[in-house]
Amino acid sequence: MAYPRLSISECTTYTASFEQDLAAYKEAGAEGIGIWEFKLPKGQDNRLREALSKSGLSPTLCVPEVPSIVPDPFFREPVDPRARRTELSAAIRRLAAFKPLAVMVLPGAPGDNPADTRRIVVEGLKAAADTAGEAGVTLGLEPLRKSAGSLVTTLPETIELIEDVGASNIQIILDTWHFWDLPDALANIRANVARVVGVQVNDWREPVRSWCDRVLPGDGKIDLPAVFSTLESAGYKGWYDVEVFSDNGLFGNRYPDSLWDLEAAELARRAVAQFRKVWDRRQAPDAKR
Repeated sequence: MAYPRLSISECTTYTASFEQDLAAYKEAGAEGIGIWEFKLPKGQDNRLREALSKSGLSPTLCVPEVPSIVPDPFFREPVDPRARRTELSAAIRRLAAFKPLAVMVLPGAPGDNPADTRRIVVEGLKAAADTAGEAGVTLGLEPLRKSAGSLVTTLPETIELIEDVGASNIQIILDTWHFWDLPDALANIRANVARVVGVQVNDWREPVRSWCDRVLPGDGKIDLPAVFSTLESAGYKGWYDVEVFSDNGLFGNRYPDSLWDLEAAELARRAVAQFRKVWDRRQAPDAKR
């Protein structure tokens, strides 16, 4: 059975080191790694790139420590958009040296004045796109759930924001946790699949206890087989990236069933196995969805 290319985002094994992630993901059968900048010790990039190269894993959707121009509930500091622009540009240059599929950027929260916020975000993303162009890397803009406090939520809103920026090197990262229950989500994916640079996969626990309470593919209520079928039939041939947040106290909630309490190797093994199990169940979705 041929499966699509699969990586694991490093937040999935949040407490493991970069080197531990490389070993765990490789052993589990993943082909790539979604690098999170906070796992890269400062001043050691040559050694880290060498370790990545030796692992044989491909760097996929890589996440800066400051991925948005304005604060959002997940990345609050620094507050000043100018400082955030500076840090984001530095992160883009740093991560570009790892030769990723894309560097993730986020819309940020709309704030008290969404129109003013949008202007600041557009200007900031233009600067980020310029930096990415100089560094030879693509940016991937990920829309978040409205409940997460995101300036844009739907695929059409995200496309409109990218068009306002006017940069050709910004594509879209889809995250199943953020779009699964949006109206017309699958139809919008079919119509705009060429804009998608990567797809992050996880599942929705019901009832969900917080933003940091996601489960592995197949363990929640998202119709992932329909999502996968939609992407496949629309011609998507890119990477899937398992990304799971599962609080064990790091973000204020110590869930007794937290996946983060598992060893990295075991969690990576489950991530790959469950993705493939769900992939095997993919089916044609209702044409009206």
